[in-house]
Amino acid sequence: MPIRLFGLHAVEAALKNPNRRILRLLLTENAERRIREAIGEIKPPIEHVSPRDLDKLLGADTVHQGAALETEPLPEPDWHDLAASANGRPLIVLDQVTDPHNVGAILRSSAVFGASGLVMTRRHSPPLNGVLAKSASGALELIPVALVANLARALDELKEAGFTIVGLDGQGEQTIEALDWSNPTALVMGSEGKGLRELTRKTCDCVARITTDDALASLNVSNAAAIALHAALLARKPA
Repeated sequence: MPIRLFGLHAVEAALKNPNRRILRLLLTENAERRIREAIGEIKPPIEHVSPRDLDKLLGADTVHQGAALETEPLPEPDWHDLAASANGRPLIVLDQVTDPHNVGAILRSSAVFGASGLVMTRRHSPPLNGVLAKSASGALELIPVALVANLARALDELKEAGFTIVGLDGQGEQTIEALDWSNPTALVMGSEGKGLRELTRKTCDCVARITTDDALASLNVSNAAAIALHAALLARKPA
């Protein structure tokens, strides 16, 4: 089923991605000019529209920046391939994180700090389109996302493949700064409200926390992901 992407960065990144099959491209004159400045030639045919046209199509509250497209979903990778190609970079695993803004921000941090990919549950995860893609600011085209039906089984198989499974939680017994990131690592993060599910927590080899200055409840899951990925990057590339 075709999906819609919107926003300048999301549309630019999709147009540059050879794996995207663009079905329809809708641009205002201003958005077309800005995208041409960013990426050069635009190959798919352009439907010129007004901002009001896009408001009607996407909803008046959508921040589309004059750019939208319809596309086939990206080919879905197998998470085994993500694990095999990690090459020292952590694999991010989300345990029923449902907010598309958070997942998009996690994808962006994954691209900036070097995650090998993202694994999510097939159910209780946001669709890989619109709001998520805009929040990812182009990173949806850069970070492969695999979907699994049974997260605990996938984590067990990652263990068998030599990965250390690290849950991230404010009550973790050790800090992320103390982790040995030289081992293949899957970093598991729980949902915005409930955190890690009990079965997921039991499947982890350890549960780690981010060092903080006080007892303020907890970090937003996307902020926590960015901090953890940065710690992993520093461990891989010491000064």
